[in-house]
Amino acid sequence: MSRSIIFIGLAIVVIGLLWPWLSKLPLGHLPGDIAIKREGFAFYFPITTMILVSVVISALLWLFNR
Repeated sequence: MSRSIIFIGLAIVVIGLLWPWLSKLPLGHLPGDIAIKREGFAFYFPITTMILVSVVISALLWLFNR
């Protein structure tokens, strides 16, 4: 349990340090993300981005648990 908390904390620190470069990636604006913009209304649902992030996290967890 404590190793998991340490790993999550380190991952948050690494993401925080890399944020200036990570924010330049096109995540959130991929083909398949749903964006509806009308007068006085905006709806955004990043389905493709969520699937991609889920696959990457699942693969990383699978590799670390091996």
